[in-house]
Parts: sequence; structure tokens; C-alpha cells
Amino acid sequence: MATLTWERVALATGPGEDAEEAVRQAYREAGLAEPELVVVLPSPAAGAELAARLAGGEEAGSGQGSDGPDGQGSDGSGALGSAGSGVGSGGLRLGSGGAGRCVRDELRTKPWERARAAAYGELGHVGWAELWAETGGRLWPQVDRLVGDLRRAIADRGGESLRQVTLDAVLGQHDAPWLSAFDALDAPWPAALGGLDGLKRVAERAGWWWPYERVAIVTERPVELHLDDQGRLHRADGPAMVYADGFALHAWHGMPVPAGFGAAMTGLTPERIRSEENAELRRVMLEHFGFDRYLAESGAEPVHSDETGVLWRVELAGDEPLVMVEVVNSTPEPDGTRRTYFLRVPPWTERARQGVAWTFGVAEDAYLPQRET
Repeated sequence: MATLTWERVALATGPGEDAEEAVRQAYREAGLAEPELVVVLPSPAAGAELAARLAGGEEAGSGQGSDGPDGQGSDGSGALGSAGSGVGSGGLRLGSGGAGRCVRDELRTKPWERARAAAYGELGHVGWAELWAETGGRLWPQVDRLVGDLRRAIADRGGESLRQVTLDAVLGQHDAPWLSAFDALDAPWPAALGGLDGLKRVAERAGWWWPYERVAIVTERPVELHLDDQGRLHRADGPAMVYADGFALHAWHGMPVPAGFGAAMTGLTPERIRSEENAELRRVMLEHFGFDRYLAESGAEPVHSDETGVLWRVELAGDEPLVMVEVVNSTPEPDGTRRTYFLRVPPWTERARQGVAWTFGVAEDAYLPQRET
């Protein structure tokens, strides 16, 4: 499968088909008995919550469609049902053995280690590095950022203990980077790579999943995913990532923001920016509003000027001050006008020349341009 196709896997949305059979194949390839039950849940948050309950030894009653208001199955049994029917009547009572231990190492870690050792032995250090750079290395930064965003959102929902549970998950579609590397091999060692077929099939069909000896918890992919041109979560008019059960991540160019933040950006005023208590959100507002516009509309006054430009400073509560140098381009535009630029400089800047020199990476007394640009 080409790297571009694996990128589509990593960013795919909507439910996949035959995920349960793919999970069972992964168990068989790892030399494990198939799980007695595969439970499909709509989001990694729901999966982490159920995994936490199983890890705590509870007979869980969380699933699709038939949960009672007390969080148990609709028959009150606290039993796990089939993936298709959700949790409730006719489900499997786990009994004293519970779900069994987590088998992530057998299913994911050990097959990966075997495949990498085989590939490394055949290709050598340089060959493996080149392969990774052309495949997984291209996908890894963006996918790793999405994984981190999801883990933080799950922690916000259920605390650090719930985030820790996510470390037991096989990442499904977000395992695309390393799977893409092995998928690109013209492998002369099929025995080493054959154990990855089930994992690949799950990645093409599902999101994060938790494998236990008797139960596998599989979660669906998001129903919507919105990214900016740098591949970061971003959306102005709603959640940037949303799952079928309503679990959602709101983000502005990769930065987590409260719900409704994007909509509020359309009516920004200097007063609204100043009143924002969260310094990180205030910086986002300033960037969107425009530093020069903020200076013009906030009543800021210059604190220093010389032949290089004008230094402006605005105090911001709970944050470092906004300090900018206004400079005029010495080269005129085709229509004869000269463009004005605002350059943000460190808060310790006291003089315009000092600020301009900093933008060139030199000391103030070393900044002696023949022409100001």
C-alpha cells in the first residue's frame, strides 16, 4: 500500500466494515485464542472508559444503544453483549476471570519488533533510515500530533488515570506510520512480516482498540475531521474532530480551544481580547485580529522612535506585553507607495533600533544598514 494511501487511512472518517473479523485475525496471527467478545464503541473516549472499568475488575456494561441509565446493560446484569447488539440482554457474563489481561504486547509490540529486526537486518542502518524517511517518517509528525491531541482530550474528560489507559490501546488507523514502512517492503522474509496482516486490516477499518484475552474493545473512526494546511486540527465553525457519540475536539490551528471559540473570533474587539483571561487564547485572538490593527484600535501610544522606526508597547494582563516596531519599507511599491510593517520584538526591547536589530539577529550597536528596508 502506497504511503499516500496510508495517509488516507490515518485521516479516514466514518465506520469501517468487517473490523471484528480483522481483530480476530490479529489475535490468530499473534498465536492467541480469538476473543470471546468484540465490543464496538463509537469513540476512543468511550473505549478508554470501558477499558478502565475492565482493568479495575468491573463487569462493564458500556456499549452501543442499549445501556440503561445506570451504566449497566438494559437487563441490569452488568454483562457484555455482542458488538452488533450493544451491551445488555443476551450478553456474556465475564465472571471472576473478567476480561483477562491486556495482550497488546503479543498483538502489537512483538510483531512490530520482529518485523523491524528482520527489515533492519536486511537493509542495514542506512537502508532502514531511508525506508522510514520515505514512508512512516512522512506521516509520523502529523499522526503523532493527533494522537497527543486525543490523549489530552480524553484526560480532560476523565483525568490522568483515563489517559494512562490509552497507553494500553493499539492505535488502529493511527498505527499507519509504522505499518506503511513495512507495507513498502518487497519482503524476502514473509514469515517475519506475515503477522502484520490483521493489524493492517484493523487499521484500515477502525480507530483505537484495546485487546484483552477474552474481550476486544474496538472504537470507530471520527465522523468528521478538519485540518488546516499544516495538518493541524482546526475549525472555526464547530469541532475539528467529532465522533458519533458526541466526543469532540475543538481546535484553532492545532491549539485546543473551548467550544464556540471559533465563532467568537468573527466579532473580536480590543476589549474582548483584553478581557480574555487565558493568555494562550489571547495570543490566538491577537494573531487573528492582527497586531497592527490591535495597536491602532486599542489606543496604544509609541514609546520610542528613531530613524529606523517606531516602537509600540501594550501591556496585557497576566501575560508579557505586546511590543512591536513599526518600520516603513524604503523600496516603493509599483504605485509609488511605501508599505508599513509591524515586527513583533521581545518585551525587553526599549528602543526602535534595538528591536529592528533583534529581527536581524545582531546587537543594536552592530546594526548599521546602508539602506533601511
